[in-house]
Amino acid sequence: MAKNSKIKKILAREILDSRGLPTVEVNLETTDFFVKASVPAGASKGKYEAVELRDGEKRYFGKGVLKAVKNINEIIGPKLIGKNSTNQREIDELMIKLDGTKNKSRLGANAILAVSMAVCRAGAAAKNIPLYQYINEIYLGPTSVKSSQVRPVSKTCFNIINGGVHAGNDLDFQEFMICPQLDSFSENLRAASEIYHNLKEILATKFGKIATNLGDEGGFSPPLIFAEQALDLILEAVEKSGYKNLVKIAIDAAASEFFIDGKPRSRTSSLRGKYKVKKVIFTREGLLNYYFELLKKYPIISLEDPFSQDDFEGFSEITKKIGEKITIFGDDLLATNIERIKLAKEKNLCNGLILKPNQIGTITEMLEAARLAKSFGPEGPPPKFGGGYGTGWKIMVSHRTGETTDDFISDLAVGISADFIKAGAPARGERVAKYNRLLEIEEGIHSAR
Repeated sequence: MAKNSKIKKILAREILDSRGLPTVEVNLETTDFFVKASVPAGASKGKYEAVELRDGEKRYFGKGVLKAVKNINEIIGPKLIGKNSTNQREIDELMIKLDGTKNKSRLGANAILAVSMAVCRAGAAAKNIPLYQYINEIYLGPTSVKSSQVRPVSKTCFNIINGGVHAGNDLDFQEFMICPQLDSFSENLRAASEIYHNLKEILATKFGKIATNLGDEGGFSPPLIFAEQALDLILEAVEKSGYKNLVKIAIDAAASEFFIDGKPRSRTSSLRGKYKVKKVIFTREGLLNYYFELLKKYPIISLEDPFSQDDFEGFSEITKKIGEKITIFGDDLLATNIERIKLAKEKNLCNGLILKPNQIGTITEMLEAARLAKSFGPEGPPPKFGGGYGTGWKIMVSHRTGETTDDFISDLAVGISADFIKAGAPARGERVAKYNRLLEIEEGIHSAR
C-alpha cells in the first residue's frame, strides 16, 4: 500500500560529524512516515566544489552551521510543505532556484543536500521500496530494474593507511587503500578486516603502539615518509592474512595538497608549479615517472588525483600513457560537476569519476554527473535522462573525511551500479555504518532471487 508522500514538516538541526565539527541533519515528516538525513564534510576540498556554508563566528572556531540550519527551517522548508516527496527532480530544481547562485553559496550546499537526501529517502518510503531500488528508478527512469535484479557492490576500496591532511604523519599521499578481489562484498569485507588487524600487529611490532593511532578515516597513521614504506607494509599484512595475489591497491594522492603554488616574490615562487613528495621536489614529468615506478612494483589498479586539480597537462599525460591499464580518477579535478566532467572528457584528463554528493549539492545533479560519466563509452553520445547505465568511465562512490553515521552512499552505490565504493577503514562507527548497510543490501538482494 502506497504511503502519503506529501511533505508535512521539515526540521533541521546542527549535529557533530566524526571529527567533532558541526554539520547539518534534517528530519522530514509526512502524515505516514518520518525520515532523516545528515551530510558529511570534506577535509581536503577542491576549489570547484559547491559551497559548504559555515557561520564564520566564534563558536566552533567559525565552523558552526546555524546559518545553513536557519536557511532550511526558514527558507527551504516552508517552500516544500505539501510537495510530493517522489518528485525528486522538481524539488531539487526548486532549491537550486531558491539559492540562485552557481555554487550554492547563498543557502549552502550542505543545507540543500541534507534536504535533497531526506526527500530521496522519503520517496523510497512513500513507494515502500528499498532506497537503492528507488535511486535506481530515478537514475534509469522507465528502464529501471526490479530490486532482485540490482547487483550488490562487491569492489570496495578500504583506506587502511592514512596520510596527507587525513593524518599527523609525513606521508604526502592521502589514502592507501586495499581492494580485495573476492566474489562478494561480504567476503571482501572479511578480507579487509583481517588485513587491517594484521597490519595493526605489524605496525605495533615494528614501530610501537603509537603507529597504530588512527587517521580521520579510520586508517592507521604510522610514522612513515615514503609511499613505498606504506605499500610494503600493506602487502606484508595481505600475505600474512592469506590473501596474496587476491588484493589490489588504490591510491588517492590528493596532489592538490602537495602542489607548490608559490605566489610571486614569495619564498616558494621559484618552485611554483612543482610537487613536494617524500621531501623531494618533483617536476610534473618527475612525478609522472615516480608513479610509473610505483605501478611497476605494486598491484595498483587506480590513482586518484595524481596531479593538482588544474594541472591538465599532468592528467592528460598520465591518462594517455597508462589509462588503458589502470583507472585515473578525478576528484578535486571534477568535483562531481557536469561542466568539469565534460571538460575532462574533451581533454582526456581521466577515465574515472569520484562521486561525492556534497561536492555538487543535490541528488539530481549527482545522478546526472554519474549518467554523463557512464555515457563516455564506445556506443556514441550520452543517453538522455532515463537512458541507461552506459559503459564509459569507472565510478567510485565516496564518503568524506568528516562523516556521520548516515549510510546513504551505500544505497547510492548499489542504485547506480557503481564500479567501486570507498568509505574508509573497516573500523570506526561512521565508516562501518556504510559497510554494514552494504552487507544488509547484499543479503536482501540475494534472498529476493
